[in-house]
Amino acid sequence: MKFTIDVECTPEEARSFLGLPDLKPIHDLYIQAVLDTMSGQNNLEQMERMFRSMSPLGDAGMKLFSSIMDIGMGAAGAASGTSKKDG
Repeated sequence: MKFTIDVECTPEEARSFLGLPDLKPIHDLYIQAVLDTMSGQNNLEQMERMFRSMSPLGDAGMKLFSSIMDIGMGAAGAASGTSKKDG
């Protein structure tokens, strides 16, 4: 015999019902740290350390992230009329 039960609830209610922890405070701190870093409130070394510690692939992941950032910065420079070679 097979039967199905549909339950309508919010994600918060489902986490509470299943006994899972509420990670919203941690998520909020993480998002704020990333936003602060991206807005230039911290230095680039801190940003690199933060992403390196969170990278699931270690150095390979950091090289991939670095190349993506280089491509993005190159595109941003080309759009503004400057390039990496100019400055």
